[in-house]
Amino acid sequence: MNTFFMKEAIREAEKAADLGEVPIGAVIVKNGIIIGRGHNTRESEEVAYGHAEINAIKDASAKLGSWRLTGCSIYVTIEPCPMCAGALYQARIDKIYYGASDPKAGACGSVFDLFSVEGLNHYCHVFPGILSDECKSLLQSFFRKRR
Repeated sequence: MNTFFMKEAIREAEKAADLGEVPIGAVIVKNGIIIGRGHNTRESEEVAYGHAEINAIKDASAKLGSWRLTGCSIYVTIEPCPMCAGALYQARIDKIYYGASDPKAGACGSVFDLFSVEGLNHYCHVFPGILSDECKSLLQSFFRKRR
């Protein structure tokens, strides 16, 4: 586990907050180098799939020239939702490191665990709780200001 990469994901989340988006950020790493970055853009782009993970996958795929992100890890500030967990599965991401758990929509163990379903042709290894207090604080602060 490398907290450096989660801190980079937190920087992406802060970019989202500056745009008025829910502060979630992600980075994709291959061979110790960040090859993809993303933050939430649902409101600014007016698309339901404007999640940090999806945006990071698009960035990394463009850089590698492939949709297959085998050998890559993602660091994301909150547990991926079902859509994002599915996209990470489809992209063949090897490892998912996330900060805060999501008890309402988490698909890596909180609500359900996509990667415990038998019969899939690819499994991501999931590592929860990386800098979880910092990640949770970002979200709590954002929603406190909105209320």
